Amino acid sequence: MSKNSFGQMYRRLSSKILDLVVTPHVLGDVPQTSAASTESGEVAAQPQKIVCYVLQNYSRSNALVVDSETRKLKLPPALEPLQLGDTTEKSSVFFLQQPDHNYLLNASAPTLPPRLLRMIEMLEKQPELDIQLVPVTILWGRSPDKEDSLFKLLFTDTWATPSTLKQLINIGMHGRQSFIEFHPEQSLRDLVNFAKEQRPNLSPATYIINQLNQYLDRQREAVLGPDLSDRRNVMQSLVKAPDVQEAIRRESIRGKISLFEAERRAIGYVNEIVSDYSYSTVRFADMALTRLWTQLYDGVEVHNFNTVRELAKDYEVVYTPCHRSHIDYLLLSYIIHRRGLMVPYIAAGDNLNLPFVGQLLRGGGAFFIRRSFRGNGLYTTVFKEYLYSIVSRNTPLEYFIEGGRSRTGRLLPPKTGMLAMTVHSHLRSTSNKPIVFIPTYIGYERLMEGSTYIGEMQGKPKEAESLIGIAKTLRKIERIFGKVHVNFGEPVFLNDLLKAHNADQIRIEKNDDPIPAVVSDAVTSSAHAILEKINNAVVINPVSLLSLILLANDKHTLDEELFIKQLDTYRHLATRLPYDARSEVTSLSGKEMISYGLKLKLLKRVQHALGDIITVEDNQAVLLTYFRNNVLHAFVLPSLIASLVELNGKISREDLGNVICTLYPFLKAELFMKWDVTELNQPIQAYTDAMIEAGLISSDAQGDLHSPTPNSEAHNQLVLMMAPVKQSLERYYMTLALITQRGSGNISAKQVEDLSHLLGQRLSVLFEFNSPEFFDKALFQSFLKVLTQQNYIKTNEQGFLEYDENFSRVAQYANLVLDDATRQMLRHITTFSDDELQQALAAMAEHNAKRRSKRKKK
Repeated sequence: MSKNSFGQMYRRLSSKILDLVVTPHVLGDVPQTSAASTESGEVAAQPQKIVCYVLQNYSRSNALVVDSETRKLKLPPALEPLQLGDTTEKSSVFFLQQPDHNYLLNASAPTLPPRLLRMIEMLEKQPELDIQLVPVTILWGRSPDKEDSLFKLLFTDTWATPSTLKQLINIGMHGRQSFIEFHPEQSLRDLVNFAKEQRPNLSPATYIINQLNQYLDRQREAVLGPDLSDRRNVMQSLVKAPDVQEAIRRESIRGKISLFEAERRAIGYVNEIVSDYSYSTVRFADMALTRLWTQLYDGVEVHNFNTVRELAKDYEVVYTPCHRSHIDYLLLSYIIHRRGLMVPYIAAGDNLNLPFVGQLLRGGGAFFIRRSFRGNGLYTTVFKEYLYSIVSRNTPLEYFIEGGRSRTGRLLPPKTGMLAMTVHSHLRSTSNKPIVFIPTYIGYERLMEGSTYIGEMQGKPKEAESLIGIAKTLRKIERIFGKVHVNFGEPVFLNDLLKAHNADQIRIEKNDDPIPAVVSDAVTSSAHAILEKINNAVVINPVSLLSLILLANDKHTLDEELFIKQLDTYRHLATRLPYDARSEVTSLSGKEMISYGLKLKLLKRVQHALGDIITVEDNQAVLLTYFRNNVLHAFVLPSLIASLVELNGKISREDLGNVICTLYPFLKAELFMKWDVTELNQPIQAYTDAMIEAGLISSDAQGDLHSPTPNSEAHNQLVLMMAPVKQSLERYYMTLALITQRGSGNISAKQVEDLSHLLGQRLSVLFEFNSPEFFDKALFQSFLKVLTQQNYIKTNEQGFLEYDENFSRVAQYANLVLDDATRQMLRHITTFSDDELQQALAAMAEHNAKRRSKRKKK
């Protein structure tokens, strides 16, 4: 028997043994085959492509796995002889890192792959020849849903090259819990030509090895994250960094303390801040959370994750989700890990740095940040240096662009501190990957913190996090919380925004160098783009639709038949005209949604001989506003159309468009909506046509729009559709009426904010708005800001608001979008005498002083 025949027989025997225990999951796209299967199962002949597979570390078992998978996928087999003209290679695979049996003698002399050298030599001899290199990644023990043992976790893949013993253990323990990925082909001739032209000081083989090593490192990093073997050195290097040492000297002088004491403070800040990432902690948490989600939720649905997987290979990923619950931290990391990517480092508020909990979060990648560190130069420098080290190492990041958790269900105005420091770190580093932000929508159907949020929205002070509070929360685990949806939105590329602001060529040298104004503008644009794209990825689930419609009725009660029809109308509208390509809409019918709400104990049925009535479960109305507000932005335009048509009875399309375009900038700022005013005509016309098709409104021969007959079923549906935008319009009119009543130049922006806040509270009590965000001061601030940007008002030298007839014209639009009774009520409540105004402002000032005093005592 020839040596070659024996080798092939040995290969077949080894492959059969491996096939018994190894079945890797194939990820990504498979390269095009050189042979295609016919319908009969036979292989149709096609021109053979010369293909050679590239593995990073020398491993015979890995080569056998590649060979087995290539045969199954009908790719050119990896361990079949490779025919190069008159020359035959034993196999179609080579390793970038060769086994060096004489490493004691040649420790500093890396060995180049002989097969690669021979292939390059063959290309020199045969100009018409080319070889396609297919890099391949194999990782053992990276199928999280299959691992159920802490012992197994010790042998999952890391950056260290496995020993022979560990590789045998890998095969035995993780043979069916691993994955293989074939990466896109690369032309060997193109690589050789590029090396000769651009890197003449290196041999082509050396250049190719370096390039392929770096490429496969990036693919590996997307799954395992960066090599953390020198984590302790990173921590020590923070304190020894030149900028931190300079800050220590400044602290010594400022605080009149020794350098030793100043350095001790810096070390204390390092220990307070830095993560203690542990893969075993991540996997332990994965196992624990799998049980938690099973008990807590009916399911976790994930949308559009493939975008993240593709970007993770070439970009530093910064996840920027909305923040609605403490569960967000755990949920997002769990999802990312389950799909084979590295868990991001998470910027967590130091209020979560509790005994045991803090250490567990650190092990899962959390690093802690104080809510405010203005004036503490040493802490600022240490934190920025740590963030710089993370960004420089291309570690994925996660933070909440809103800062804290939303208590109302709406997105909060952006807090750009972390975003600005991330951009600052990026501009300091010259070798890092480009940054991409991943806006992420998280939608719940029940909240673990629901009762706490209700109290806080009604004026109770926010509860500080504590172990007792966590224990109380865990007591609720037996309850059913429905489904949770995580939708990854359209990415925001930092370089594109820097370029749009002419800031792409700016570089920052030192930790404490300020951000130039153009970069600051790019940061602000990035923040708003992220929030808009979070809202674009909205998931319209059954609970949000139930809340949206049921709360539209003053008594939060509806006839079941009308309720079902309205649910179906909304779902049809959202499906036919999705808010965005990445939006998701429930597939449940109206009847099924009501059953679902009853199951979650959010609704209750009142049986009646003339037809059942559906109402809100006791004490749930305020909480349902939270879920309504999650999706409010997706229904604002049809709601505004419904308001204008119903209240006016008849309106032309031109007038409809003009009024909407005037009001829209305020709604866009409040709800982070996607369209610019210049883009509004198309969605206005599309929603109008859809509402005509649904029979909610009608159009005559002249194109004028008409409201349906009063008290008809269509009219009742149209009235319900007016509700989503109603409170925003009432809030705007209340503020406009307040400014108009005092007159131009007689009231300041701060006074308007305070009075609007007080009036909003009063209205919510008197008229049962059951919507605490109605008096959210941030919304009034946003409204005044847009009024200023649109040149409707300006602040004079004395700090008072001035306006002209354009402002009055905007106020008059309320006649078209609010009914007479509402306008009269708002005018009445905003009418103050001078004495009443001063009393109200004094009471507000006293209230704010008491709150500040309580915070200081804490």
